[in-house]
Amino acid sequence: MKNGIICAGNWVIDKVKLIDRFPEEGTLCNISSQIRSTGGGPANVSFDIAAMDPAVPLYAAGRIGNDDDGRFVLDEIKARAIDSTGMVVDPKLPTSYTDVMSGGGKRTFFHCRGACSEYGFDDVKKLDAPAKFFYLAYLLLLEKMDRADPEYGTEAARTLDYMGKKGYKTVVDFVSDAPEKFRAVVLPALPYIDILIVNEIESSSCSGIELRRADGSMNYANLPAAVDFLFEHGVREVAVIHFPEGAAGRTREGKFLFRPSCNIPTAEIAGSTGAGDAFAAGVIYALHQGWELGKAMELGAASSHFNLRSATATGGAVSLEKMRKFLETCVWNPVPAELSAGEGK
Repeated sequence: MKNGIICAGNWVIDKVKLIDRFPEEGTLCNISSQIRSTGGGPANVSFDIAAMDPAVPLYAAGRIGNDDDGRFVLDEIKARAIDSTGMVVDPKLPTSYTDVMSGGGKRTFFHCRGACSEYGFDDVKKLDAPAKFFYLAYLLLLEKMDRADPEYGTEAARTLDYMGKKGYKTVVDFVSDAPEKFRAVVLPALPYIDILIVNEIESSSCSGIELRRADGSMNYANLPAAVDFLFEHGVREVAVIHFPEGAAGRTREGKFLFRPSCNIPTAEIAGSTGAGDAFAAGVIYALHQGWELGKAMELGAASSHFNLRSATATGGAVSLEKMRKFLETCVWNPVPAELSAGEGK
């Protein structure tokens, strides 16, 4: 029986700079401290799950450079007892890195694609781990995966179809890149995705269904249509859209679900880097363990809550036992009036 999760794609170094404010163009802000940590969806999700439950087999797959940052990534993988045989050391390109400007609960990213830009189908074909899930992230930030394919539309779509036919459940996340790129890269992949977890910005870029109004507030009434769009365009089993205020989703045959986020005072938020990946880690772990979707979304909310208490992407990761205890007393944010009581908590 297959067990475990392959976490493939963007393995990067996050160079998190804590700033006192986000400056206007041409003006100055102050950096109070800098932290180096691993980043990217595969690192964030696998490290969070490793903290939740060390018994789940995890497999790292990606490309890094032959440099100090690459060795740092491998050391972090080893420290969590994650299998690193799927990691390729690129002799020419540097380890991908992101300068993260973080402050006031917000963040902005400046990214160097590096070795991750060459991670593609040929690398994935070499994987043969006895895992149950194949998680790939992030589409729109894996240059080779995003390239056009004459048969499938993109190399990512080819890759996902290949892994699905090998018996893996395919799990995918995007990155919040320019909206005009979304439809060309994302739509060809949707029919080969079993479980899709995206944020509200990525969902809107994909579907054209706006989930935030001009004033920044959530348009909750549009959430069911946004979730339905993902199934109509091919997602096979589960679709979830997450955002700071909560999450919405459903299974292909199930009803629409909404779960609010856990309340956390602004003063207790150290940073939001990796918060979306922490949510995804909770959902992926729960679905891997056979939980129903509503409970999976609640675990995702708890995982994200602990993430917000750390400035780095995975520094707030805690055990499943600690998250379960937290959920017993968690103060949930209210269910929006636009959604019925049956759709919320």
